[in-house]
Amino acid sequence: MTSPDRSEQPAGIDILRARKGVFTVFAVNGFLFAAWASRIADAKAQLQLSTGALGVVLLGLSLGSVLGLPASGRIVDRIGSAKAVGIGAAVMTLGEFGIGLAIDLMHSAIATAISLVLTGLGMGLWEVSMNLQAAAVEQAAGRTIMPRFHAAFSAGTVLSAGVGAGMSFLGVPILTHLGLSALIGGGLTYWAIRSFITPATELSDPGGARVVISAWREPGTVLIGVFILVCAFTEGTANDWLSVAMVDGHGVPPWAGVLGLAVFLTMMTIGRIGGTVCLDRWGRLAVLRILLSLGLAGSLLVVFGSTSVAYVGAGLWGLGVCLGFPVGISAAADDPKRAPARIAVVSTIAYTAFIAGPPLLGFLGQSEGILRALLAVSFMLILAIFLLPVIKERQPASTDSGISVRPDRHPHQD
Repeated sequence: MTSPDRSEQPAGIDILRARKGVFTVFAVNGFLFAAWASRIADAKAQLQLSTGALGVVLLGLSLGSVLGLPASGRIVDRIGSAKAVGIGAAVMTLGEFGIGLAIDLMHSAIATAISLVLTGLGMGLWEVSMNLQAAAVEQAAGRTIMPRFHAAFSAGTVLSAGVGAGMSFLGVPILTHLGLSALIGGGLTYWAIRSFITPATELSDPGGARVVISAWREPGTVLIGVFILVCAFTEGTANDWLSVAMVDGHGVPPWAGVLGLAVFLTMMTIGRIGGTVCLDRWGRLAVLRILLSLGLAGSLLVVFGSTSVAYVGAGLWGLGVCLGFPVGISAAADDPKRAPARIAVVSTIAYTAFIAGPPLLGFLGQSEGILRALLAVSFMLILAIFLLPVIKERQPASTDSGISVRPDRHPHQD
């Protein structure tokens, strides 16, 4: 596949349309993910799973994601990011239908785990391809906007968590909930990808496979992947376990546990919306150092605070980890020509957190209680603070305002 030069990319309205399309697919991806996450506590009760058994079932989502990630960069190179998002969305929505069938009709933990593998497979391809499109649009826009795309993902999760809390409270079957979410989300996704641009960041040389392999040999790329892994663990742990921890550890009903997750996701969304201005003004290192410290404090409040304080801690936790993943993706895409290979590498490394996270927290929770098991998040946030130098901007600022603008990028009016 031959990608056009950046100077040949559509300008003005085409970039704006592409941004809207990217915002939409990020939001839908978050909505579909949180549709399942918001019903985890219900699934645990319905399938009569122990905390450890739930951790093993949740491993299916992670396993599916990691299976699809290594090849995702090449898939995008072959068929383009729009088609790759479409295929990922189709597989993910099919998996969510399967989850509902497995829980409500089959009452099978094994079938649920298999459906989660399918869901994760689609989600992995979807996430890498939409991040590549987002990186292309950010490069064309000439300023930091990646966190706002991830804010759209978070906004989708917030909306979905609220819907999920209501569905749980009303006793709506999981199959009905996930089925409707999949139908709506799939339709919106296929509408949105029509506005995608051809990413200048897609691999364009015939030796692309060798480029992907060589990216694994770059220490800087691998370290960025480790940083994103740590951030993904702290974010993914909240998605999988925060509502359960509120129920089991603080004794609230399931719908109130989902509200704890909603607080986390709301603050993450707010942080990602406002974070772009802060990043352009003060840089990645200064902003993330403050935020990760807040996240560390918040995770400790969830574990050691009273129930009301735990909700405050959930908000600080969400704010603290809001920028880690998107900034890591931007750091991997600093060189547009190598962005597909590097994003595929760091995404694959990052999803190792989703492989290790669910069973690790499940097994810890089985012996120590899931609330105390969340202390693993605090330790990971300390590690993230030490790893911060790896995501430092690699391009010098060229404007008086402190906004880093690459010389080959063409800013467009919002």
